[in-house]
Formats: sequence, structure tokens, C-alpha cells
Amino acid sequence: MSAPTRTLAAADLGASSGRVMVGRVGPDTLDLTEVHRFPNRPVHLPEGLRWDILGLYRGVLDGLRAAGPVDSLGIDSWAVDHGLLDARGALIGNPVHYRDRRTEGVPEKVWATVPPEELYRATGTQYAPFNTLYQLVAARHTPQLEAAVRLLLIPDLLTYWLTGEQGTELTNASTTQLIDPRTGDWHHGLADRLGIDLGLFAPLRRPGDPAGATLPLVQELTGLPGPVPVTTVGSHDTASAVAAVPAARGERFAYLCTGTWSLAGLELDAPVTTEASRAANFTNELGIDGTVRFLRNIMGMWLLQECMRTWGREDVTSLLAEAARAPALRSVVDAAAPEFLAPGDMPERIAAACRATGQPVPATPGATTRCILDSLALAHRRAIHQAQRLADRAVDVVHIVGGGARNALLCQLTADACGLPVVAGPAEAAALGNVLVQARAHGLPGDLAAGRELIARTQPLTRYEPSGDPAVWEAAARRTEGTRRLHA
Repeated sequence: MSAPTRTLAAADLGASSGRVMVGRVGPDTLDLTEVHRFPNRPVHLPEGLRWDILGLYRGVLDGLRAAGPVDSLGIDSWAVDHGLLDARGALIGNPVHYRDRRTEGVPEKVWATVPPEELYRATGTQYAPFNTLYQLVAARHTPQLEAAVRLLLIPDLLTYWLTGEQGTELTNASTTQLIDPRTGDWHHGLADRLGIDLGLFAPLRRPGDPAGATLPLVQELTGLPGPVPVTTVGSHDTASAVAAVPAARGERFAYLCTGTWSLAGLELDAPVTTEASRAANFTNELGIDGTVRFLRNIMGMWLLQECMRTWGREDVTSLLAEAARAPALRSVVDAAAPEFLAPGDMPERIAAACRATGQPVPATPGATTRCILDSLALAHRRAIHQAQRLADRAVDVVHIVGGGARNALLCQLTADACGLPVVAGPAEAAALGNVLVQARAHGLPGDLAAGRELIARTQPLTRYEPSGDPAVWEAAARRTEGTRRLHA
């Protein structure tokens, strides 16, 4: 008897929007339909930048109502951020946004106790000023943390509100800088040295584990019939997205998960925690089925999103057309530079970076957009080349998944910059990875490679071959090295 087709809901929350998708998954079927999309608009309060977590939860509930009857549901989101609960299980304030400035100067305080080299050997986690570890140190002695008895990462918090049950999903926990990637468990020695109470975290869950069933109130608010199982998925959206990379079994591939961020790297069997890897700021995050996501964070389409907000433009298609007509590689910047992290006047910051390095300042939105896309392609090139060297793993193809897979110009520029074929798609990779993990947990047979083969058979993909003169990209890469030294 063949495995039944399952109907599954995936709540996929990104840094700029959320969506609820319904997937129909069977041995030869994988259909995905968006039933509800809603904005994710952070709020500037006097005390800092906060997530509108209640608005996001309302969006999830509205999406579940639109989804109709499903066999299971799962939630994935961005990493590191969290909510604090009091002894009654009530939320203490809105979760702090990772772009909030409260962690400025905190890493240096941590390094005074645990030097960065030792911290990296212990956790394999990249340096990012917003890592959960630094957020917890920044919150020390605040009334909110003093009153907290539980910390739940964003997807775990929403799951708790749906089910009343608490857990900490492992792929997301591995971004906190408190997990040992070799054991897949908390690094108690590190936490003890830094005075971090790991008792704040709920027990660890792994993708595929049950996470409870919807509460009666949730059924009333959504119209879902009866208790619906909630399934733990790769709750870090990048873990779900990488699970949906349509690589052939045994294929040597690199991946680019593109959206607000670009996550560029390799899928490995074991972490790489060498000093060279730390110096290159690669991270080792845990993935589906015991895999390791060895990757670097790149600023991504955040650069263009912030420019569009400043310009008051909403039509990205016209901007990309203008960028395609603009001169190639006229001006490039370091897409990982820290001055691009915070919200604000992004066009002026890009112009300032060009002036500081003696390059022409982009004079139009189209020229600025071209600068961003060329710079992202160079950042992709650098990350993929370094990943191969650091992991001693050659690749033959780059898979681009996520929203950037729809950006034909960025995909072609990345192929040209890397000198490798690019396979673009699926665009909704995180939601697809989410539903595939649910499907396996509810009776669909097959391993990670089988799920990827199903995606390759059922989802539209586009292949881009590298073109142009590699020497031109090599010269542009040397220019970005110059800007990087300026920021160092």
C-alpha cells in the first residue's frame, strides 16, 4: 500500500513578513499553496527595537483559519531572538529585536571571561553581536530577566501558545552560541563560566518530534476541527530551507539561502572549529538528520529593502530592470560591513562606503541597486570559495533557494562571480522543508535525500551557467578586500 497524501500547514516567519502555507505531500506529490501572508513590522519603542510578537501570532492564527483542516502544522522563523515567561507562563514584554543596540560592547565583556578563540572551539558559532549568548549577558540584572523562569525562542514561543507545551528545538538552539555542535547538547561548562542559567531553556526537541496538539482556544479561534498535532520542524528557517535544497543524491553542492540575509555554505557531517574557520567567521549550525550547516551570514537583500524604504519605492521589478542597464561592477562594497546592520538611510551609507574607498558614488536608485547586487554576488563568491577551502570540500554547483531564487539578475551574477553553475529554486524553500519534516513524522517514508529528490521532481527550477571574464570578478574581489581592510 502506498503512503497516504498528507495535508500540512507551515507557518514560515521571516524578518520582514510571515506566511502560512498549505502543503500536500505524498510519494510523488508536493504541492504548496500560500493561504495567508502578513507583514512583520518591528516597533521602535523608547527602550529600543522590539518585535510585534502578538501581531505575528495573530497572523499565524489567521493563516490557520484560512488553511482549513490539516493533518499537522509546524512553525519556523529567524534565529537567536526569544521571549521571556514568568512563573505563570505569561510573556514578559515584547521580544527584543536582534538589530537593537543593547548588545553593543557586550561581546568584549564576554571575551574577558572566555576568549573568542576558546568560545569558537566550544560552540563553533560565528561572531555576531546579536547572538543569544550576548543578548542574555546584556539583559543581566534587568527586571525582565530577573522575573523570567523560562526562555523560548520565537518559533517555540508561538508553538507554546498553540499547544501549552514548552520545548527548545535543536536547529534553532544551535544559533544561541550555547550548544556544543559535536554533542548536540547544551555546553554547560561554558554557560557556568558566563553565569548563564541553562535552566531557563525548555527541554531540547529535534525535528520530527511531537510538540503537542492545538488547545481548545486555538481551535475556537481558527475553526480547526479537533486537536491538530503540532510537529517540531527545523524551526530555524535556514535549517528548513537547506533541507529543501533540491540536490541530487551524492551531488557536491554549496547552498545560498537568500532573503533578508544570504546564508552561504556547505552541508557537512561534522563541525569545523579551526582557528582559520573562526577568523573567516563561519558558523556551525545543526541541521536535519544530524547534519551541520557550515555557513557564513551575509547581509543579503536587507540592503535593498532598506534602500527601497528610504526611497519610498515598492516595485522591485522596475529597480532590477534599472540595475540590469547600469554598468557592471562600477562600485562595490563589503556586504558584510557592520555599518549596514542597523536600520536607517542605507543609500547614504552605501554612498559613504564608496566615497571612503575612492569609487564612484551611485547616482541613481538603479545604480545603487546594481552596486548592491554586484556586492552580494562578490560576497557569495568569497563565502563559497572560503567554505570549500576551510572544509576541504570541493563543490560543482551552487543551489540558490529562498526569495532570491526569483531574482534572475542576482542568480546570474552569482554564477558569473563564483564560476559555477547556479540552480535557482525553490523560492519557498523554508516552507517546503517545514512540510517535508512534518510529512516524514506522519508516515511518509524516505530520508533527507529522498525529500530533495521529490522537490527536484515537483518544483520549478532554473539553471544559470557562468559567463563573462573571470578576471573581471577577480579584480572586483580585490576591491572589496580593500574595503574590508578599511572596516577592520
